[in-house]
Amino acid sequence: MLDDKDRIFTNVYGFQPWGIDAAMKRGDWDGTKELIAKAQDDIIEEVKASGLRGRGGAGFPTGLKWSFMPKESKDGRPSFLVINADESEPGSCKDREIIRHDPHKLIEGALIAGYAMRARAAYIYIRGEFIREAETLFAAVQEAYDKGFIGKNACGSGYDFDVFVHRGAGAYICGEETALLESLEGKKGQPRLKPPFPAGAGLYGCPTTVNNVESIAVVPTILRRGASWFAGIGREGNVGTKLFQISGHVEKPCVVEEAMGIPFRELIEKHAGGITGGWDNLLAVIPGGSSVPLVPAAEIIDAPMDFDGLKELGSGLGTAAVIVMDKSTDIVRAISRISYFYKHESCGQCTPCREGTGWMWRMMERLREGEAEVGDIDMLQEVTKQVEGHTICALGDAAAWPIQGLIRHFRPELERRIAAHKGEETLEAAE
Repeated sequence: MLDDKDRIFTNVYGFQPWGIDAAMKRGDWDGTKELIAKAQDDIIEEVKASGLRGRGGAGFPTGLKWSFMPKESKDGRPSFLVINADESEPGSCKDREIIRHDPHKLIEGALIAGYAMRARAAYIYIRGEFIREAETLFAAVQEAYDKGFIGKNACGSGYDFDVFVHRGAGAYICGEETALLESLEGKKGQPRLKPPFPAGAGLYGCPTTVNNVESIAVVPTILRRGASWFAGIGREGNVGTKLFQISGHVEKPCVVEEAMGIPFRELIEKHAGGITGGWDNLLAVIPGGSSVPLVPAAEIIDAPMDFDGLKELGSGLGTAAVIVMDKSTDIVRAISRISYFYKHESCGQCTPCREGTGWMWRMMERLREGEAEVGDIDMLQEVTKQVEGHTICALGDAAAWPIQGLIRHFRPELERRIAAHKGEETLEAAE
């Protein structure tokens, strides 16, 4: 359980204004000049020591990612920080709350992270549908310029740093870091082959690091309170605070900041008012946004909500978008609908993804109606394995994993539907 004194996002519900004056009263922009007076490598080492792992889904150590950036430009190319605010994962809605109610945490974090990586500027790529959030972000960036906190001689530090806000056009694929860079450059948002990795050749061919909104927004507080404070929250290897987004069949859906590793039962009881109809009515949970495999009720109830705890259950924390499903859920229909989403959002560049996502969705629809054979379940499982790991980006994996989770945990329900449909056909034939 997280103590109130340890909360980073103190305005996540918007009870106070988002503007710069209110933000400064909450502690933002406090001594920022002193924070970036430290040696750049010292800041990176502090972030490494904090144990911060990327909050966008993959959970890669943030400080380690920063250390891949070149220490000096060998050919005059600038370095860039790109912040991924293209929050399009179904179930995920934390970044929009940060941007809507605490944008100055993000902007200050961009300055500090950019300085640490010797970046010339930060580009914040925000999802096109976030209209009001984009308006807030544009205004907050202007406030920071007006105060002299960013721009020329940012915070009086002698360091020049610009922040640009770029609105996307609503493509899920642009949440993948290289597709995002392509879109930023004005091209079609399709993932690039790696290598080269963005730290070597990213935006406009320059060294670039792409980070999630939450990953950047927590950095100023970590530096003010110390790496050991952040590392002291949660479990070893899974430390710090995390914004959980709880939706579905709970009494009070919410976005809440909690300690990493909090047990699922405690998270739901404390913040979401419990499961609709009580705990006996829980069917399954998708713990990290639509791309991770579901976990049945019996396995999730006492599980620690962090990267490693959920990995042990064959799922993942992802963005911590917790989608709760009670026994009123048509679980096959739910996964079929997710399959349609990934079919729709595939960029079409890779054959396994372009062809496989459509085939998997059509098979899911047949299984939903029971209009399939039992052997089709194994064939579907085999196709998910042919898609998984065989595409340029992780969208193929994201399309395969929910189906794999369904087959792993709810195969009897799929077989029951097939048997019921065959029974109906037999009855009709007899009549």
